[in-house]
Amino acid sequence: MGMKQKISLFIFYTLLGSSVSAQYFNKPSYNKEYYTWPVGAVKAIVANFGELRPNHYHMGLDCRTEQVENKPVLAAADGYIAKVKIEPWGFGRAIYINHPNGHTTLYAHMNDFYPALEAYVKEQQYRLQSWNVFLDIPPVAFPVKQGDLIGYSGNTGGSQGPHVHFEIRNTKSDKVLNPLSMGLPIADNIAPEIIRLAVYDRSLSTYEQTPRIFSLKKINGVYTPAGGNINVATEKVSFAITAYDRYSGSTNQNGIYEAVVYDNDVPVSGFRMDSISYDDTRYLNAHIDYRYRASGGPYLQHLSRLPGNNGGIYKTNGYDGVINLEPGSGHTIRIAVGDPNGNTSNLQFTITSTGPSTAKPVAVTASQKLFVPGFINVFENDEVQFYLNEKAIYDSFHFRYNKTFDAAGRSIYQLHNATIPVQNYFTLKIKSNIFITDTSKAVIFRSYGGKTDYIKAVYEKGWYKASFRELGNFVLLQDETPPTISPIGFLGANASKLTRIAFAVTDNTEEIKRFTAKLDGKWLRFTNDKGRNFIYKFDERCPPGDHELVVTAEDQVGNITTKTYNFTR
Repeated sequence: MGMKQKISLFIFYTLLGSSVSAQYFNKPSYNKEYYTWPVGAVKAIVANFGELRPNHYHMGLDCRTEQVENKPVLAAADGYIAKVKIEPWGFGRAIYINHPNGHTTLYAHMNDFYPALEAYVKEQQYRLQSWNVFLDIPPVAFPVKQGDLIGYSGNTGGSQGPHVHFEIRNTKSDKVLNPLSMGLPIADNIAPEIIRLAVYDRSLSTYEQTPRIFSLKKINGVYTPAGGNINVATEKVSFAITAYDRYSGSTNQNGIYEAVVYDNDVPVSGFRMDSISYDDTRYLNAHIDYRYRASGGPYLQHLSRLPGNNGGIYKTNGYDGVINLEPGSGHTIRIAVGDPNGNTSNLQFTITSTGPSTAKPVAVTASQKLFVPGFINVFENDEVQFYLNEKAIYDSFHFRYNKTFDAAGRSIYQLHNATIPVQNYFTLKIKSNIFITDTSKAVIFRSYGGKTDYIKAVYEKGWYKASFRELGNFVLLQDETPPTISPIGFLGANASKLTRIAFAVTDNTEEIKRFTAKLDGKWLRFTNDKGRNFIYKFDERCPPGDHELVVTAEDQVGNITTKTYNFTR
C-alpha cells in the first residue's frame, strides 16, 4: 500500500469514527457559556466525569488547586445555596447551589464556607446536636451571583489530596451531567489512547472464563491487534477495552467518554458517559470485567451490556452488543473511542469463527447451583440462608459454598467469593450457636481479600440476620468489648495553652455508632473528618474558667465507654 493510500485510509477512519459515533448517540444540547470555572486556581483537572473507581463511577470533575488548600471556591453561575452537607467520608464539607436553568452545582471537599454560611451551619449543628449534617436551606437565605466566593478548598471527606470535586446535576431528576459537555475551559485536542482489547466467548458467562487479551499497535493512526487478525472457537463474541483519555498539557490518564462497536460498519453497541444517576453508579461493576479486576488485572470496559446491567450508559442493538459469527466468515470490527470534544481513536481488526464453542466454565462442578440474573437466587441449608433478588447480579455463575472453622471453633461460611459483584443489599441469616449468650451483642463478620465488615445482627426465631452487599466469608460473633477513648495531647488540668481538644476513638469491630461530648452539661461540637480523630477547636463555647468535659463513645451493639475530664482554660 502506498503512502497516499495509507494517509487516505487514516483520514477516512478518523472522519468515519467521529461522524458515525455522533449519529449513534444523540449529541447533548447545553448552553456552553452558562458556567464559569469554580475555583480560583489554574484551570485544570486531575479526574473527569465517568472515570472508573471502586464500586462507582467518578461523578464530576476533580479541579486542581495547585496542590494546596484554601483556594477560593466560586459560584459557577447565579443561583442560591440549597443544601450543605458535612460528613466524615464522601464529600466531606460540600455546598449545593440551585440555578434558574434547572441545574444544581456541587462543590465538595471544602475546608470552610464563607463566613455568613459558616455561622449558619454551625448554628444548625448545635440545634441538631450533630456535626454530621445534611441541611436543606431556604432559597432566600443565601443567594449567590456567578463568581461569588462561597468558601475555600480543602481535602475533607473521601479526598486523597487537595482539590475541589465539582458536579452539575439535573435538579429535578438528580442525574449527574458531564460538565465537559458544557463548555468549561479545559483544552483538549488529544484523542483517547486504546491500550488493550479483550475478547469474550459469549456462549459462557463472562464470570466463568478468562478473556483473550490482545496488546495493540498503532499503524497510520489506527490501532490494531499486535498479532494481526483474530480467530475464535465460538460463534458468539463480545469485546472489552482498556482505554484512557488525556487533556492538552496533562499526562493524567483520565476516563473515556464514549466507545462504539461497529460490525461490518454497522453500529451494534456502545456507551457514553454523559448522564449518570447516583442510583446507577454501582452499575460500574457490570460495566467492567469485575472478576478480572478483582483478581489483580487492569480495568476492562465492556462494550456490550451484561444481562443484569440496568444502568443507563449503554445503547445496543437487540443482542446487547453480542456479535454472532458465521464459521469461516470474517467480520470487520471497528471500535471508535471518543471524548466530549470530538477527538476519536479507532481500533480495527477482522475476527473469524472457526466453529461452535466447546469451552466449559472454569472451575465448576456438577453440584454447584447456577445463579442467573433476572431471577431470585436462593441458597439455604440448616445453618445459613440468603437470597439475591432479581436485580442483584449481572451475569450467571455457579455458586460455591464451603464451611470451615476458625481457631475458636466458630463456623466460617464461605459464600462463593467477592470476585462476583452484587448490586443490591441482601439479608444473610445464620443459625444461633453456643457462642452467642447475649442476643443484643451479636455481629456478623465478613471478610475477603483483606477487606472486612462487622454488621450488627438482629435475632429472629433462632436465627441472626444482617445485610451485606458483598459475598465472601461470614462468621457469627459476640461483641462485648466497648470502644477505647484516648486523648491526644490533652490530659485535663491546665488547658490554657491548648488550641484544641482531640480524641482517638477505636473499637474492635471498627464501627463507632455514636460519639458525644458535653461541656458543663451542654453538647459540644467535635469534628470527625475521614473518621479519624474527634477534634474540638476552642471557641466561644468554652470561655476561660473551670470546666467539666464528659465524652461518650458507643459501638453498634451498644457497648459504651464514658470518660470525664476536668480542666481549666
